[in-house]
Amino acid sequence: MPAMSSIRPARAADGARLLDIWRKAVDATHDFLTPDDRSAIEAEVAAFLPLAPAWLATDTDDLAIGFMLIDGAHMEALFIDPVWHGQGIGRRLVDHALSLHSTLTTDVNEQNDGAIAFYEALSFARTGRSEQDGQGRPYPLIHLRYAP
Repeated sequence: MPAMSSIRPARAADGARLLDIWRKAVDATHDFLTPDDRSAIEAEVAAFLPLAPAWLATDTDDLAIGFMLIDGAHMEALFIDPVWHGQGIGRRLVDHALSLHSTLTTDVNEQNDGAIAFYEALSFARTGRSEQDGQGRPYPLIHLRYAP
């Protein structure tokens, strides 16, 4: 497997790969979603993700292996191809986000214990909780803020 090489802005040609990473990562980490909700969320994501202003982590062949979406100082999404989990890719993307914004917030599904542990290990602190996700589905969110 090639090593991680760089972080760069997404290009239009990366769109299909971003959607592929999203699918694989969600299937590996979001087993709490109902099949109907998983399908509905994928349709929503497929409508915007291919052209979203994402930051990519790429391997030495310039293939995207993870991505994040940032809106101001809020990280809207961070997804890593599961074959790269545990390789420091998410940490590198968060570090890049912090180089752009000294304060950073994000929301994580309460049922995603791995993601909560990841962010807490990177000095994010819980600041609140919502009963539903951003689309009003019954998946509570934990609100986090970088708090070194």
